[in-house]
Amino acid sequence: MNWLPSASLAQLSARATMLKTIRDFFSDLQVLEVETPSLSQAAVTDVHLQCFKTQFVGRNISDKPLVDGGVPLYLQTSPEFQMKRLLAAGSGSIYQISKVYRNEESGRFHNPEFSLLEWYKVGFDHHQLMDEMATLLMLILKCNTPTRCSYQEAFLSILQVDPLTASIEELKLAGAHLQLGGVLDNETDKDTILQLLFCIAIESKIGQDEPCFVYDFPASQAALARINTQDDRVADRFEVYYKSVELANGFHELNNSEEQLKRFQADNQLRVTMGLPEMPIDYKFVACLDHLPDCAGVALGLDRLLMLSTEQKHINDVLSFSVDNA
Repeated sequence: MNWLPSASLAQLSARATMLKTIRDFFSDLQVLEVETPSLSQAAVTDVHLQCFKTQFVGRNISDKPLVDGGVPLYLQTSPEFQMKRLLAAGSGSIYQISKVYRNEESGRFHNPEFSLLEWYKVGFDHHQLMDEMATLLMLILKCNTPTRCSYQEAFLSILQVDPLTASIEELKLAGAHLQLGGVLDNETDKDTILQLLFCIAIESKIGQDEPCFVYDFPASQAALARINTQDDRVADRFEVYYKSVELANGFHELNNSEEQLKRFQADNQLRVTMGLPEMPIDYKFVACLDHLPDCAGVALGLDRLLMLSTEQKHINDVLSFSVDNA
């Protein structure tokens, strides 16, 4: 039986060096490192994220007595909700390096347990946060200055179609040459089509020589971001790509509890139509949003960052023990 680590000792050392570099970076900026729980009584409603669920079988949780043998708890897919509760309580700018969990596929760029760097800067919008993140990426990846383009510009340049105005039929026509079989033909949801086109046609073309920030995603893909005040067709959201790898997702953070609750409820309604279970909404998170200061935040996948910085081909090569070896 093979009991050896998945990663080499050299990779373990490279990870330690990367983590020290990150902590020194935020120490110089006087950003506070925080720690939040991995387990929560609530979960994410996003239809694209699947949580791990367990049962707490102790005496009780808060005012909830034991029911059917325990209280359900969910492993975090991101520390975002509780970090924003800290921000709303007056923490100031903060960051966290944490383990997160997603009950999804395992593969070249995916492990169900992975390391995430998430940080929030008070008083920043998403463009200012992109500036700061560019500095960190150049420090870790030893790369040139990252480039930037809007989501709309990426589609127009590579697929010659405007994602903000095109019909479903026009989008399918733009992707007809991609040889996706019946996947594209049979899809009826515009955002799913956009995501498919972006993944297959655009990710492989951008950010090859240096990282690329893609910003102003469609408002229908806002998640927890604000809608742009100048163009309500787009959200103040960005993602980062390098060598065909998605590295990060960031927002100018929504701080409207009523709007956020509507989005969560809409997610759950969509889950029902898709045959997925409804997820418990984090009402404590919702309640904090009216107290959230103006800020921007981003989540950066550290295992993928380490893969790129050390030129590894598989995420298992940078993990001490991958899921199939744990």
